[in-house]
Amino acid sequence: QVQLVESGGGVVQAGDSLTLSCALSGRNFYTYAMGWFRRAPGKEREFVAAIRWHSGITFEADSVKGRFTISRDVARNTVSLQMSSLKPEDTAVYYCATEEYGTLTSISAPNRDGRHWGQGTQVTVSS
Repeated sequence: QVQLVESGGGVVQAGDSLTLSCALSGRNFYTYAMGWFRRAPGKEREFVAAIRWHSGITFEADSVKGRFTISRDVARNTVSLQMSSLKPEDTAVYYCATEEYGTLTSISAPNRDGRHWGQGTQVTVSS
């Protein structure tokens, strides 16, 4: 069974950096795509960044491009989200997701059948 466990959230000040990690287990993820999403209070969940596991090719939302970087560690089965120049509007619960045979386009959709989600980790950016 696919399991995703996020970690690394916390409270930081505007301009700070923070790295989130997602530990994956239960599969060989060679054919999977992974993504990070976030849900701010009172808002819909939104796509943040995605990566193809086998190629490492990435895709970031315009709202975070240049500030956030997604990466994966094949040996450790983890996907990370390095966040810099954080803003108060980045405050949200951040979720890791994965889907088999996913593409960068499909994993960026709000949700799809067969997608697996983590429980989320809170990031709070104070001004």
